[in-house]
Amino acid sequence: MLISTVCAAVSAAGLGIALLTAYRKRFLAATRIAAYALIPVGLVMTGIIDWVTDLVLKPAVWAGFGVLALSAALFMITRAVERRGGATGTRKERRAAAAGRPEAVAPAAAAPSLGPGRAARPPKGKSKPKAGGDDFADIEAILKKHGI
Repeated sequence: MLISTVCAAVSAAGLGIALLTAYRKRFLAATRIAAYALIPVGLVMTGIIDWVTDLVLKPAVWAGFGVLALSAALFMITRAVERRGGATGTRKERRAAAAGRPEAVAPAAAAPSLGPGRAARPPKGKSKPKAGGDDFADIEAILKKHGI
């Protein structure tokens, strides 16, 4: 009941300001102020204010929000742990498990097919860098390609 009285007072004050604005011949602004001033009364009349006050002032509602927040936090934590791969144990355990896995059934199935009778050839015009020579041969080739 107190909230509806406060909303009525706010609306009355807003309508008074709208009248003063209209007296100054600023009718567009006065109409806009009157529209804003009528919103609190409209919310009280529709019952939305009572719903909001029941929502805000009940401890059970806040406890429910707390439970929902806890649930969301638990979901986020499990997703983060899952992404890091921590669900299977320590790093040593994961490495041991990975080492004990058998190889793929058909490892060559993932390799691209070159067709019958074709062998893979290195691309023309590109020289292989020397194994024991200059370490910057790749960089020099790129710079020469761009004219630097």
